[in-house]
Amino acid sequence: MSELINNRTLRVQRIKTLILELHNGAESEAVRKELGEIMGKVPYGDVVQAEQELIEEGLSREEVIKYCDLHSQAMRGNMETAVYDNIPPGHPVDTLVKENIEIRAVLLTLRDAIREIDNFKGSDTMPLILKIKGGINMLMDLDKHYLRKENLIFPFLEKNGITAPPIVMWGKHDAIRELLNSAQETLQITENIDHESLSGVTDLLYKPLVNAVDEMIFKEEQILIPMCLDTLTELDWYQIYQDTDDIGYCLIAPDSEWMPQGMSTQPQKESKKDGNVKLSTGSFKPEELDALFKSLPFDITFVDKDDRVKYFSHGEKRIFARNKSILGRQVQYCHPPSSVNIVDQILNDFKDKKQDKATFWINLKGMFVHIAYYAVRDEKGEYLGTVEVSQDLTGYRAIEGEKRILDYSSN
Repeated sequence: MSELINNRTLRVQRIKTLILELHNGAESEAVRKELGEIMGKVPYGDVVQAEQELIEEGLSREEVIKYCDLHSQAMRGNMETAVYDNIPPGHPVDTLVKENIEIRAVLLTLRDAIREIDNFKGSDTMPLILKIKGGINMLMDLDKHYLRKENLIFPFLEKNGITAPPIVMWGKHDAIRELLNSAQETLQITENIDHESLSGVTDLLYKPLVNAVDEMIFKEEQILIPMCLDTLTELDWYQIYQDTDDIGYCLIAPDSEWMPQGMSTQPQKESKKDGNVKLSTGSFKPEELDALFKSLPFDITFVDKDDRVKYFSHGEKRIFARNKSILGRQVQYCHPPSSVNIVDQILNDFKDKKQDKATFWINLKGMFVHIAYYAVRDEKGEYLGTVEVSQDLTGYRAIEGEKRILDYSSN
């Protein structure tokens, strides 16, 4: 039998049979053992091909999505280990892998909290709830990781006729999103929950969530990434790289820029004739606009109408630190829990047209800092988002009289 399994067609057919056995109730451990005994290490492409053929032969997408975690459990230890050591810094794959390292760290924290819940003997569950809440809050960043796959990577696979893996993986993304949203909702009402109830929520939501995210990392690193590296061209990857900032990053941001080897100039995205950003009273070259915002003596952060961070200026002396990992993130998750209610009130008042401005001033590290939030509206008055402007006014507070003569020493 082992000689026959060396034939790829027969290997794929056998994997299809084993997958159907899983769907019919076979134990994943038994299937995994049989797979190892008959085939040894299975190339990831055979697994992809098997799922693709099953869908083409009539097995519903919903059925494959439902059982795909069983597929991966059965394949663990029986798949050829993916090797992609020579990925340059800043490459989209390098970013995905580094994000997964951070995601694993969050999962480790959540597993520790779950273990403490399982072994808890005390009465005050609040420290455990706060630990879970911190981990779930971090995992809300997963949406950007998944959105980049769905909107930037999957289209290139589909252009190459690879449709089943994106379909199945997207379905699992949505399942994880549902678990995350449910977990987030339960954490709003668990402040006075007893240990028995907390254990029930943990078994129902937190454990399945951690396992689902862990399974997704396995699928990405052992199936999706190798498949993409075998399929996508350097220009495909560069298009993905160029569009990534529009969606944002998960937990970390790349600290290196990347360009395909041998490319002397960056291919430009499709743009208007002169490539300028045209506004109602003029236009800028993109580099001029970027430099302008960097030169302003105050910090700007823009949050769109869906409460997601869309932009922040990056001058030499920012008052509040920012990095690209917040791009695309819901602004509520960028604030400590104690101030989220204030953020929500401001945004809701702006959206309901009750207010257009909210201001605060604080003493911070020897600075007198003024913070203002302004509603951004279109010509019809419709809400487009909110801009936060933060400025150190320490020097301005001491100004008296007038200055009408040029004197750089008193700037």
